[in-house]
Amino acid sequence: MPEGSAEEQDDSPQSAAPLANARIAFIGAGVMGESMIAGLVKESLVSPGQIVASHPREDRRRRLAERFGIETMESNREAAEGAGIVLLTIKPQVLQGVMRQLFGSLAPDQVVVSVIAGAPIETLVQGLGHDALARVMPNTPAQVGQAMSVWTTTPEVTDAQREAVQAILGALGEELWVEEEKYVDMATALSGTGPTYVFLMMEALIDAGVHMGFPRRIAEQIVLQTVSGSVAFARDSGKHMAELRNMVTSPGGTSAEAIYQMEKGGLRTVLSRAVYAAYQRTQVLAGKDRPGS
Repeated sequence: MPEGSAEEQDDSPQSAAPLANARIAFIGAGVMGESMIAGLVKESLVSPGQIVASHPREDRRRRLAERFGIETMESNREAAEGAGIVLLTIKPQVLQGVMRQLFGSLAPDQVVVSVIAGAPIETLVQGLGHDALARVMPNTPAQVGQAMSVWTTTPEVTDAQREAVQAILGALGEELWVEEEKYVDMATALSGTGPTYVFLMMEALIDAGVHMGFPRRIAEQIVLQTVSGSVAFARDSGKHMAELRNMVTSPGGTSAEAIYQMEKGGLRTVLSRAVYAAYQRTQVLAGKDRPGS
């Protein structure tokens, strides 16, 4: 995918070029919408004046306006009007109502970006009456600029629009464009739900530390740094996970005994089943009876 050219705008960051003159609308700006706005503003990819957000609650609109200096309004249709990029950051339960509000109002040169779990492209295209659409699955670390966002687009999305969407997602962390929508559903189960698996394992490790006798705050500090350091080490080493695990597993040692107990308890199987169950759930939310149907 082509990237923005620094030569064209010497006074701007390279990643800002695709969004230099863009007007961006966040429809139903909840937690994820606020995280995305924060990333855009923090990275200076756009000015607050380029962003408009809609939300049904007045207190929510006031918070967004005060925090970011952006324009806010109650009407989804008015917010989307004139915006080159329209992001749907709403809950799945209100999708049908929002699509009815926006149906027939979107111009051909607008691109819609859906951040809604379980909402397939076909449903969105039909419900909005609009063909230029991107579907993305980010995850909660977007709130601290460390997201993993997997996304795809319809053929009607232009190269320029794809660059703009890529720039927005890049403000949240890492992004990965995939050719087929099925990979977005898979990412929903692996990376979208992924923090849940990590947090649960961290909680269990902290509880184990408390059980041994550590004060909880100390156990939490140890686990947080252990997990953070392990991720950094794995990323920098470029080695296979099994190779890294073998590096710290001495014959007859503590790691070997711990691994034996985890394998005996079926940790791999439980995680695999959890991920696949989450994937199946995305299919149910999408109105499919089973994966691949």
